[in-house]
Amino acid sequence: MKLLRYGPAGQEKPGLLDASGTIRDLSGVIADLAGAALSPAGLAKLAALDPASLPAVPGAPRIGAPVSGLKNFVCIGLNYADHAAEKSLGALCGPNDDVIIPKNSVKTDWEVELAIIIGSTAKCVPEETAMDHVAGYAVCNDVSEREWQIERGGSWDKGKGC
Repeated sequence: MKLLRYGPAGQEKPGLLDASGTIRDLSGVIADLAGAALSPAGLAKLAALDPASLPAVPGAPRIGAPVSGLKNFVCIGLNYADHAAEKSLGALCGPNDDVIIPKNSVKTDWEVELAIIIGSTAKCVPEETAMDHVAGYAVCNDVSEREWQIERGGSWDKGKGC
């Protein structure tokens, strides 16, 4: 099941991409792709829907960020061994949206990352049940201003907070 959000920036609606590539409107079923809609029960409810029963979205609307109502965007990995920091949630955008380059940026850089969407509350979760909390995955474009990050005092978040 492929879920997405579509529409003008700040006015996105929840949608489902059917097997033929048609976007189907989910706004009559859920308010948005956030909170309870991403829980195991919420995802089961969406999976049980017949996509053909949902209204087709005409045209080729803008695709937005995959989920809304984020509380955290935490980055953890081998290359983050010395830090796990929250990202600016205001920097989220759709896959075809322009990336805003900060004024006076000279070393803008990017990396493709895998975003894991946690759909239900998870705390002290054993490894064997960790996947029970994963709602889905998305591709993430991680943009940095390397000069600010590396050459202006070593603070990691300077280059990531734009």
